[in-house]
Amino acid sequence: MAPGNRTQVTEFILMGISDLAELQIPLFCVFLVIYGQVITGNLGIVILNSVDSQLQTPMYFFLKHLAIINLGNSSVIAPKMLVNFLVTKKTISYYACAAQLGGFIAFVVAEIFVLAAMAYDRYVAIYSPLLYRVVVSPRICLLLAALIYIYSLTTALMVSSCVFSVSYCSYNTINHFYCDNVPLLALSCSDTYIPETAVFTFSGTNLFFSMIIVLTSYFNIILAILRIRSSEGRQKAFSTCASCMIAVTVFYGTLLFMYLQPRTNHSLDTDKMASVFYTLVIPMLNPPHLQPEEQGREGCIEEIPG
Repeated sequence: MAPGNRTQVTEFILMGISDLAELQIPLFCVFLVIYGQVITGNLGIVILNSVDSQLQTPMYFFLKHLAIINLGNSSVIAPKMLVNFLVTKKTISYYACAAQLGGFIAFVVAEIFVLAAMAYDRYVAIYSPLLYRVVVSPRICLLLAALIYIYSLTTALMVSSCVFSVSYCSYNTINHFYCDNVPLLALSCSDTYIPETAVFTFSGTNLFFSMIIVLTSYFNIILAILRIRSSEGRQKAFSTCASCMIAVTVFYGTLLFMYLQPRTNHSLDTDKMASVFYTLVIPMLNPPHLQPEEQGREGCIEEIPG
C-alpha cells in the first residue's frame, strides 16, 4: 500500500477466543465463573491479610500483593472479554487498547518479581531462620514492593510506547481476546524491528533474572527437604511446596512459550490458549493452593535439620 493511501486506525477489533456464534454464551458462562472465583479468592486474601494480626508476616505480605496483582491482571482483561462474548461489534479504541496492553505488562512484570521475592523468603526462612526477621524485615518488604511496582510501571510504559510507536493502517483485526504486543505488531504496516527487539529484550531480561532467583531458591529448598530424616517429614514438606512449584512452572512456562520465540514461529491461536492460563486460570488457582501451603510452612521448617 502506498504511503499516501494509508489510514491510521482509531480502533481495533478483537477476534476473541472463538468466532463460533454457538460458543459465545457457553464461553461467557465459563469465564464469568472463573473471573468470579478470581475476584472472590484474591479479594478474600487481601481482606483477611489486612484484618488478621496473625498474618502480618513477610510471606503473607507478599501473598497479599500477589493477590492484588492477580486481581489487577485479570481485571484488565476479563471485563472486556466477557462483554465481547455478548456483542457483535467487538471493538476497542486505539487508546483503550494501549492502556490495556500497558496494564497487562505492568501486572505480569510485577507478578514474576513478587513470585521471586516469595521464593527468596522461603529460602531465607529455611537457611537463616535466626536472621529471618532481620533479612526480611517489614521495611525491606515495603522497599521491595515499591521497587517492584516502580520497575513494572516503567517497563510497561516503555514497551507499550514502543509497540504503539509503529503505524497501524487499514487492517485492524487483532487475532486475540485482548491487546497483546505479538498480535498487535503483526498488524503493523511499518517496520517492527525496534519494538520487537524491545519486547524480546525486556521479556528475556525480566524472565531470566526472576527465574534465577526462583530456581536457585527452590533448588536449595529441595536440598534442605531431602535432608529431613523422617520420610513422613519429607512427604509433608514436599506436599506443601509442590503446588506452588507447579503453579510457578506453569506461569513461567507459558510466558517463555509466548514471548521468547521468534515471531515467525508464533501461532496466534495457540498463544490465545496459553494466555488463558496466566491471565485467568493461574490467578484463580493461586489463593487456594498458596494459603494452605503457608499454614504448614513453619512445621516444615522445624523438621529441616540445620
